[in-house]
Amino acid sequence: MRTAVISDIHGNLEALEAVIGDIATRSADRIICLGDIVGYGPNPVECVDLVAETCEWSLIGNHDFGVLYEPTNFNYAAEQAAYWTRRQFEQETDSEKAARRWDFLGRLRVRVLDGPFLCVHGSPRRPINEYLFPEDAVNSPVKMQQIFERIEKYCLVGHTHVPGVFTDEPDFYPPADLDAVYTFVNGEKAIINPGSIGQPRDLNPRASYCVMDLERVEFYRVEYDTEAVAKKIKAIPELSDWLGERLLEGR
Repeated sequence: MRTAVISDIHGNLEALEAVIGDIATRSADRIICLGDIVGYGPNPVECVDLVAETCEWSLIGNHDFGVLYEPTNFNYAAEQAAYWTRRQFEQETDSEKAARRWDFLGRLRVRVLDGPFLCVHGSPRRPINEYLFPEDAVNSPVKMQQIFERIEKYCLVGHTHVPGVFTDEPDFYPPADLDAVYTFVNGEKAIINPGSIGQPRDLNPRASYCVMDLERVEFYRVEYDTEAVAKKIKAIPELSDWLGERLLEGR
């Protein structure tokens, strides 16, 4: 079974629609989402509807959690975006649509064991909000050891918005070092991050996702209209202009 893995959409409808269209050309059997459907971006409601329609299941990310409950430990821009996002759902006048969306958000899962893959938004230690950065492979050996001890074989994570593969050497391989394809190795544990749909942070503004099976992971990048999304963000007073500007550079 070929599975498309998306993550960190952050209310960016143009990016999500572009990726869904690209996935349709990759012979994927299903789509799963690692969380952060909302937060930062200008179209949270539409993104939730599209994820609910197209994904087999979705995890809860820290921004989804912040909108549903409380945006704790957020910077000012992220906090204000969370409150604005919540209001977009609260303003729905169709009670049936509103109930369906809140029910979907309320059922987002903290972790999923999908075959040999443990799926979390952040890390196996703190599934909603611990970052697993590429540099941790070199700078944080104890952290990496403790995380890999919690993984039987493979793990899928999002949260950092940086695509790539961690192995239990430990090491981190960005897609460019792998020619965009990682082949699983018997006896080697691996953590895969598909990167971000709606707010990449690896200095590449194109939306990032992956398609995988039990043998390999393929990383893909997709162009979308970043300028249009940045303009939408700047037109909303409650959203910081920086949230749009950073899309143009992938940072």
